[in-house]
Amino acid sequence: MKFPRITTLLACCAWLMLTGCKDTLDKMDLSAASEDLIFQDESLANLNLSYIYDQNLPTWFGISGTGFGATNPSILSDEVYGESIFLEGTVQQNSVVDFGTTLDAKNNYGKIRTINTFLKAVNNSPLPKEAKDRLRSQALFFRAWRYFDFVRLYGGVPLVLDPLQAVGVEAKAAAYLPRNSTTATFNQIVADLDTAIAYLPGKWASPSTDWGRIHKGAAAAFKARVLLYAASPQYTADDAAKWQAAFAASQQAKAILTANSFGLHASFDQLWFEEASNKEAVLVTGFNTAAADPLKKNSSYDNGSRPAYTGTGGGANQPTWELAKAFPMLDGKKPGESTKYAYSDKLFYKNRDPRFGKTIAYNGALWPLNGNANYRLWTYYKGSTTTEPTNSPSRTGFYARKAVDVRLAASQAQYAGTDWIEIRYAEVLLNLAESACGVGNLTEAYTQLKALRQRAGIEAGDGNYGLQAGMSRSQMFDAILYERQIELALEGKRFWDLRRWKKLESVLNTTVKRRTGITLTLTANAPADFATTRESMDIDQAYNYFTFATKVLDTRYALNWKPEYYFFALPQQAIDNNPTLLQTKGWGGNFDPLQ
Repeated sequence: MKFPRITTLLACCAWLMLTGCKDTLDKMDLSAASEDLIFQDESLANLNLSYIYDQNLPTWFGISGTGFGATNPSILSDEVYGESIFLEGTVQQNSVVDFGTTLDAKNNYGKIRTINTFLKAVNNSPLPKEAKDRLRSQALFFRAWRYFDFVRLYGGVPLVLDPLQAVGVEAKAAAYLPRNSTTATFNQIVADLDTAIAYLPGKWASPSTDWGRIHKGAAAAFKARVLLYAASPQYTADDAAKWQAAFAASQQAKAILTANSFGLHASFDQLWFEEASNKEAVLVTGFNTAAADPLKKNSSYDNGSRPAYTGTGGGANQPTWELAKAFPMLDGKKPGESTKYAYSDKLFYKNRDPRFGKTIAYNGALWPLNGNANYRLWTYYKGSTTTEPTNSPSRTGFYARKAVDVRLAASQAQYAGTDWIEIRYAEVLLNLAESACGVGNLTEAYTQLKALRQRAGIEAGDGNYGLQAGMSRSQMFDAILYERQIELALEGKRFWDLRRWKKLESVLNTTVKRRTGITLTLTANAPADFATTRESMDIDQAYNYFTFATKVLDTRYALNWKPEYYFFALPQQAIDNNPTLLQTKGWGGNFDPLQ
């Protein structure tokens, strides 16, 4: 049983959820177990820790909870179509409820209370120091994770570092904690992660059973991400000290991971389908393929992304034309800028960065779904209304191909257990490149981008893999953001990148305005038997029988991200519950999230 996949068992054995399970492990009657008894045994303490993992590890796209955290962030950018009040411009004070307004173990503060209770119990336990350090460090990682969720939504929040009493007048008064500054919140996150880095192993003893457990490199990589946010324009002007802190953290993360045999996977597309031997997977949420097993924890991503007509798929996560156009050509130059490879919209698939065909499935693409090595995807019109295939065609003209396991039969896709990789080694390199650019070390930035492009299969050319030589610092920042868009496409990162760079208005409202898809329509001169002969045609030959057009997806409104959305309002009920809380500037309050 892989460590983070314990669900039913932890529900029975975890002290935080004890109800009536008996005869487990040492034949203890856990229905009568106390905190003192549970935390005398590292195995039982680890079962409690499993519950914290299960509560806090993000799922696909980085989705992490209720409220805003339950939204696939890909639909809030230019890469996947989806309607949202955040793009409609109708967000109200009570729209983002991730702060928590009720006593609920599933909201952010409820999860933090569970973590703080665990930390207190570990600190008071008679376990050896080494065991306590291991347990405490993993819990501190997740406390940092929860506060990071807060700080990127609201800025500074009350820092609760000990479990508050639940009842009584004095307990109520003690819970009236004011908001800490954004700087103090970031500092606490970093402090928790520094402890985790200090005491966690670089690798756990058993790669298979400990797959998904937080290690030193994961904590260091997350710290680098946190400090990159803190240095980004959402939080600060161009602050040299913050860029330096982010750069040092990124160097540390890469050094720790490299020393423990992490690195880029040889294959951009196959990296999703290896587990214990996957050297690119830094922070992982484990799923499994069990169909009837009571411990099953299936991933809905694979089945949800497959075209509906191929079996039980849902055809969701459909890439936009904006994302499809963004990918470079095979020489690494943007479409229209390459002197080696001509580009046309109708033949958009030709001579592209190999990551294009491994990320996006398009009309006529060879996509060996369901174990069929010769299967080709078709999604086109046979007139103004009839589609081929006829069952729920892609609205955008594309499907998400990344991380869809073609080895699975249609009947197995609903049980797909593909793990979510929240932090890949590729992101570690991108974070290092960006922070290096921040401190003016453009040579280091070039090195990381070239490594990613080399792995992708882009032509080396003059040795820069299509990157412009001699870029300025500003040009390099743009190049890194572009590389993130391509490398991390459909992984839920694009929205957060645009937000921390405060580019959502310029990209969505001004440049994109309304996201689009494509429509390919079979021409009147196409062979009558095209549906049966298309499989034997070269793709270029098949495309001779299609007309190309774009279509608007955002038909109800133009994209309208507002400046005040960079830091959301606290829900009014939270302020009513705690009169010491100040509302955020821009939402009728005086709390400055930039302090």
